[in-house]
This record gives sequence, C-alpha cells and structure tokens, in this order.
Amino acid sequence: MGRGFWVETLGCPKNRVDSDKLVGTLTAEGLLPAPSADEADLVVVNTCAFIEEARQESIDTILALSDARRPGAELVVTGCMAERYGDELATALPEVDRIAPFGTSLVDGREAAASGEVAVELGPTRRRPDFDLLNLPRPSHPVPWAYVKVAEGCDRTCGFCAIPSFRGAQRSRTDGAILDEVDRLAGSGVREVVLVAQDLASYGADRSAKGSLVPLVGQVAARVDRVRLLYLYPSELTDELIDTVIATGVPYFDLSLQHAAKSLLRRMRRWGDRGRFLERIESIRAKTPDAAFRTSFIVGYPGETQEHHDELVEFLCEARLDWVGLFPFSLEEGTHAATQDGRVDPALVTDRINELSEVQDPITAASRDALVGSTITVLVDTPGVARSHREAPEIDGVVHVPGSLPPGHLGDVTVLEAAGIDLVAAGAVGADGDAAR
Repeated sequence: MGRGFWVETLGCPKNRVDSDKLVGTLTAEGLLPAPSADEADLVVVNTCAFIEEARQESIDTILALSDARRPGAELVVTGCMAERYGDELATALPEVDRIAPFGTSLVDGREAAASGEVAVELGPTRRRPDFDLLNLPRPSHPVPWAYVKVAEGCDRTCGFCAIPSFRGAQRSRTDGAILDEVDRLAGSGVREVVLVAQDLASYGADRSAKGSLVPLVGQVAARVDRVRLLYLYPSELTDELIDTVIATGVPYFDLSLQHAAKSLLRRMRRWGDRGRFLERIESIRAKTPDAAFRTSFIVGYPGETQEHHDELVEFLCEARLDWVGLFPFSLEEGTHAATQDGRVDPALVTDRINELSEVQDPITAASRDALVGSTITVLVDTPGVARSHREAPEIDGVVHVPGSLPPGHLGDVTVLEAAGIDLVAAGAVGADGDAAR
C-alpha cells in the first residue's frame, strides 16, 4: 500500500484551492489520502499569514498535528507562512521536517528528515519551483460547489496588507485554463463555481489595460448553474460588471470596503467613501431588490478617531448589509501601516467592534426574518444543508432543508423560520416532482 497523506488547510478560500491542487499532485505521485492526520505518513499544513491571529492559528495547528502524528510520519509546512517566514519557522519549529514554499515539492524531504535537519527552500539560492500551483489540475470535487482561483498576487498597495510581498504581483490565468478547470468540475457534478482572487475585479488587467472579468463570468455561467464572485474592489464595480453578475442569477456582491470614512480610507491607501459606497449599493438594489451584500471592515487602523468610528456606525445603519465581518487591525511587518502613527488602544478596538456588532447583528437578523414565508431557490450541498444565492459557502449562514433532498439538487423551498443566521425550509419540489418535507 502507498504512503498516506493528510492536508490541513487554514485561511481563505484561495488557500482551499491551493490545497485541492496539492492533493491532486500528491495523488498523481502515488500517495493515497489518509482517513485522518494521525494515520498519515505525510502531514501537510497549508498555512495562512494574513494577520497575527491567522499566524497563531497556523502555529497552533502545526504543533497539534506534530503531537498527534504517528511515529515516522513527516510534517511539511507550506502556504503563506512558509513563503513569508520560512527561515524563522525552520528555527522556531524544530518539529517540522520540511518548509515548502509555493510550488516546491512536498514529498522529497524525507532524506533531510531522516538526518534530523529541516529542509527549507528559501532565499536567493532557492531553486525554481517544481510546478505552477495556479494552473495545476485538481481532483474530483466531493460537493456540488467549488472555488476556482483565477489569478494570484495583487498589484495594489493597501496600507494594511502584506500579501503582495509574498504572493507577488498579479498574475492572471488565461480564460482557456480557467474554463478547462470549470468544465472538469462541472463534469464531476459541480453546479456552483465561486471565482476568487486577491483582486478579482482586476482579473486580466495584467495582460491588457481593459481587463476581462466580464466575459469570463459569462463564459463560466454558460457552463454551470451558478457563478459567485468573491472579493470585489469597489472602484472596479462597473455598471457592466453589475449587470453581468445580475444576469447570472446570483446577485451576491462581496465588496472589499474596509471602512466608510474617507480620510481613514485614504490613510489605508484605499478608494471610496461612505457616500460612494451607499450610492453603488442603492443603484444595485434598484436593479435587483433581491441582491445580497457582504463586506468586511478593519477596526482600529492607525489614526482611526471616534468620528471615523461614528461614521462607520452610521454607514451600517444606512447600508443595511446582509453580512459583515469585523476585524481588529493587525500590524503587519513591511506594510505602510507599520510606519504610521496614531495606534488605537486594543481595549478601545474591542469596544468599537462590540458596538458595531450591536448595530449590525439586528440588521442581519432582520434580513433573515424577512425571508420567512417566501419561496427561494437553493442548491443542496450536503444532506439537510443548502444555500440560496444569498449565502456563500463556508462564510455565511445556510438553509436547512429536508434530508431527503440529495446533494446537488437545485430547486425551490419555502422558508418556515429563521434560526439565527440560518433558515429552515421545507416544501421543496424534488427531482421526481413530489414535495419533500
């Protein structure tokens, strides 16, 4: 029997795509998926390094899996922490057998492990990557939706973000490579494709001044039942892109706003302000009242005053967004924010997040309550769990449906009640035309 492997994924959906492709690579090299991490011969941790909380989670996970692995099993760390902090990780975590930055092999470190040394491929002598992770094939998908990464890296210089320093400049895939991946996923039963990138709306801009996300979305929509877009920079949300999203039947707008106060956004090196954001949101609602909106905000960015905070509170009340993420500012080495004054006391940041949550939570609850009694179209992900166009996978709430509906079923249900951020529904018309309850 071949060596067994386990891949533990941390961080954002983009990391999830990378892990899928690493699984495909390991399988092609003759390894077999293990039932659990403690039964694997090779344990891979795909780490996140976006903010301090994510880095700490990555370290805690590495240590936990090191303790749980069976004797002789190899522990490999890859992903953003391996790329950004490889030398430091090798020194700080002797438990790790191999640090494998982007595109380097996960299975050729056994000799180094046997000698008791940590193998690291870093620095100016680092060899050329073994493979292009962005364009690797991936295995069949076990659920009826899948993330598809359309680009790597980012050309923006947001004050708080270190991603360009280790993910590099934006590098878009070709339409053909993306559509080939979508075709393979559709052939394995995927009905919803979620397009992701660090700066999705700028897809193709590194190849042409105009970009090409709009035609790509149309081509993907012709291949699967649903297309969803994550991480849209608000300045790139053109009328053409809005109309294209609405035409797919999934009017879900995940907007990267970060704040609402203009002067603070400029300190962040970000575009926009409260008025522009509200105007765009209302123009979308005028076209499709059924639109759902998600965004996230950084609380406590250097220089954030009480007036900035109050403006964000007012924006939440006015915008009435469906889903909101609130994150305390994390100081990242090498970013513009690290050079700015006006640090906000952590206790005050916590108080501000609590106040914002007290404002937003009832708004989210009201948007869910308003759906009770309505008929919505859902895609069943797993028995008993489905999503409408309003819920992105793994991020938002879900719709609880009768367990008799099979995964991959796409049909109408009637919402009976709201249970927190989730909905409970019944009365679906199944594939055989009978009502399910």
